[in-house]
This record gives sequence, structure tokens and C-alpha cells, in this order.
Amino acid sequence: MDGVRPSAGPIRKGGGVRIPLDRSSSLPLYQQIAGFLREQIRAGSLAPETRLPATRELARLLGTSRVTVANAYADLESEGLLISRMGSGTYVALLPGGLERNSSERAEGDWPLWQQRLLTSTWLPAMRELDSLLSAVPRRNPISFASGMGATDLFPVADFRKALTAVLREEDSETLGYGDRAGNPALCATIAHILGAQGIPARQEEVLITSGSQQALALVGRLLLRPGDRVLVESPTYSGAIDLFRSLDVNLQGIPMDEEGMRMDRLEDGMRSGQAKLLYTIPTFHNPTGLCLSANRRRQVLALAQRYNVPVLEDDFAGDLRYDGRALPALKALDPGGWVIYTGTFSKMLMPGLRVGFLVASGPIYNGLLALKRTTDIATSNLMQRALQAYITVGRYQTHLRRACRVYRARRDCLIEALEAYMPAGTRWQTPQGGLFVWVRLPGDLSATALYPLAADEGVVFAPGSLFFPAERDQPYLRMNFTVYPADTIQEGVRRLAAAVAKAQKVSEGDRQRHRQEHPATL
Repeated sequence: MDGVRPSAGPIRKGGGVRIPLDRSSSLPLYQQIAGFLREQIRAGSLAPETRLPATRELARLLGTSRVTVANAYADLESEGLLISRMGSGTYVALLPGGLERNSSERAEGDWPLWQQRLLTSTWLPAMRELDSLLSAVPRRNPISFASGMGATDLFPVADFRKALTAVLREEDSETLGYGDRAGNPALCATIAHILGAQGIPARQEEVLITSGSQQALALVGRLLLRPGDRVLVESPTYSGAIDLFRSLDVNLQGIPMDEEGMRMDRLEDGMRSGQAKLLYTIPTFHNPTGLCLSANRRRQVLALAQRYNVPVLEDDFAGDLRYDGRALPALKALDPGGWVIYTGTFSKMLMPGLRVGFLVASGPIYNGLLALKRTTDIATSNLMQRALQAYITVGRYQTHLRRACRVYRARRDCLIEALEAYMPAGTRWQTPQGGLFVWVRLPGDLSATALYPLAADEGVVFAPGSLFFPAERDQPYLRMNFTVYPADTIQEGVRRLAAAVAKAQKVSEGDRQRHRQEHPATL
């Protein structure tokens, strides 16, 4: 294959052109050029109004005659793919409706066989479904209760910048290197100290720094699970964990919840079979419900885990964000030794972009997780770890935590008041004592998925409940993040949501009336 010097794309202003030409082929060169450009246009790589090189310039770059390039352009003009403008040049034309075709829309048979095999996978990430819903919102900048993180206006950017600058000023070559594979020793010691103050026994050598808590979950899953294994999870649960476990090709069994968290009778049923290889749980400020597992049930979880030999993966993503009530012991604090793997993160409290999380594990499992961590990404950013350690050491973290809890509590109360003021009778929720979310049940038989487009039309979006259940099905629930917006925006968002619910109720009632007319009761 003969070609020309490479570039970032097929056509690049001021740069080179990469069009593969096979001079040994029986296909004329002008047809090869036209075919390549045609595919690029239809795939969307060459957008409408892109100016193509002049025929003389492209001929020189490709080492062909100007006539060859002119014939290629002429063929594409006759197909309506290019348009010539006198004195200006040749441009990609606006394609007729339906002709555009990007790479994600290629026919299945167009891909290599090894890629076609991937099309048989039944795993569809829940987060991709949410992204698709959000991208289809007709109004720009809707009020979004769908976020999974804290308020960006509270991120301690200035203070963290100072900490980062101070670390960089040290001009320590180790700071810019990989650092310790288990994590910065000072940060590991600080985390162990913080956890110890919370009643969670943790030694520095049991702490492993990860790239966010999501990586911690992934490492545990890769180490302990094999395709076909059964994992017990709360139903509903964190959609990112559902996606992760499905990607490992394991079977998820949902454990129903009530107002005290997981139902212990159903948890024991799931463990009794002997097939469960892991229990994944969020006992404190659960995502998405905001519930806390009761103190008695926390002890029961550990007793069942020991009885049936099932390891417990505890996700404490927002345990610091408590606004009311009495703190409950983490499962790790009750661990008699080696049964609980504990994960946490700084992303929710500080900035998701830090990508610094951690896990605590005791026993042989720690070395296995460390080995997997090394093979996955060698080490978490040492620079970010050093900056985070500096930020925590001077006491800024606790100051930020107290401020965030004050603001988040006020915003939570505002959301609850707005739900009470605007939402129709029959709407139900529980006020969480902490965390980020309120779990709302719609009135009657309304579907959150069916409500979504109506809400989007009103300029408000949320996370539909179906994303959080391991058994995919329509749900009357929706998750609302109360931390992101100030009070006036929260109130306006709920007012818009209530308007969408009123529309959905009218549609639902109309459907019922039509059904009664079409299927009258027989005597």
C-alpha cells in the first residue's frame, strides 16, 4: 500500500493528507481516492462545509496527476457529496436527511469478525442509558437532579490549588514519579488515623490507595469473582456497581430493602445456597435510597457472612456527610477479622477529578489486591496524593467538611419542603439523614422512565429508578440529588417536575379510559 505522510485525520488544514493508495490494484486511483473520501464523509469524519485541498495540492501530496484528483472530485460532486464554489474551492456538501452515518451506526456485518462477536453481549451499561437520556433533553441547561456528585460551587479549588502549588515548589523528584505502589505512605497513615477516629480499625499497611472508589470495587471483583459467580447486592443499588459486576459476567441477585435497609431473611436466603461469592453493600446513606442499615442488621450481616463464608464489600462513599441522627458503626468496625473489605473516596467531598479513593483490607487479600493494582495502572497519581495529604494535614479538609454539611443539610431541607409543596398526593419519600440523594416514589402506577421525556420538556431531569435495580424493569422511583443547586433552583426544579407528573397523570388516566371503552366488563 502506497500512502503519504500521516496526519491527525484524512483532511487537515495546513497539514498532510493520509489516503491509502494501492498502485498494484486494478481499481483506478481516482476511484480509490473517491471511495476513501466518500466513506469519510458518510462516517461523519469529514463534516459538512469542510474545505478540501485544491486538486493541484492534493495531487502533489498523493504523488498523482491533477487530472486523477479532479476526476475523483467530479465523481463525488455528481453524487451530491461535494460542492464546488467558484473562486473559493471544493467543500463537503450538506448531506440529505438520513444519509449521514457515523461509525457507531455501521451495519453489524461491516465490522471485523472479532468485533462482531462483541455484538452478542447482553450487557448494556446503565450509565450509558442515563447519558443517552440526558443527551436527548430538548432544552438547554435543564435543572438536573441526576448528578452523582457534590456541588461544584463548594469544591475547595483555591485551597487545593495552594496545596498543589506547595507540593510542586518542593521540587522533589519523587513527587513526579510513580511513588509507592500501595499509595503515598503519609496519606495511607492519615487515612488510617481518620478511620481509627471513627472507630474503624485500620493500620497503614492495610490501606491501598486507588484511582477513585470505582477502581477499588473493580479490583475486588477481579480478584474474587469468576464468570458465572453469584454476587448479592441491595435492590436497588449503585448503578456503577451493577455495570461493573455485569462487565465481569457474574450473576447479580438483588436483596429487597425496607426502611431499615436490606431484609435479613432474604439475605440469608441468598447466602444459604452456598453459591454467593460476594456481598456488595452500601450500609450508610445508601445510593440511591439514602437509607442507613440499622445497627442490629449490621451485626446480622456479619453473622451471616461468617456462617455462610461470604466476603463483604462495604462501599462507604458518603459516610462523612451526616446531617442528622446518631452515627452508626461501619461494618468494618464490627469485623471480627478479615471478613469486610472497606472502600471510601474523596471524590464526593472534594473534587471527582482527584480520582483518589482507597480500600482497607486485612489478610492475604491485601497482597492480591496490591498485585492487581500494580498490573492495572501501576499506581495512583503520586502528585495528587501528595497534594491531598498536604491539604488534609493543615486542617482544611475538616473545615470544608463542616461547611459542606451545613450547606447540604439546608439544600436537603429545601428539596423536602419543595416536594411537600408541589408534588401531588400519593408521592412518597423518606428524608435521609445524610448523603446526596432523596429517593422518590411517584404516585399511582406512574413510570419514572415514561415520565422522563415529559420532565425533560419542562426543563428538569432526574435519574430514573430502573437504572438502579439489578433486574431491569420499569420502576415508579426516581433519584434526586439535592446538593448541586441553591434553594431557588431546587424549588423551580421541583415545580417543573410536578408539572410533568400532572401531565403524566392525565396521559395515564386517558389510557385507562380508552382501555375501559375497548374492553368493557361483561356480565
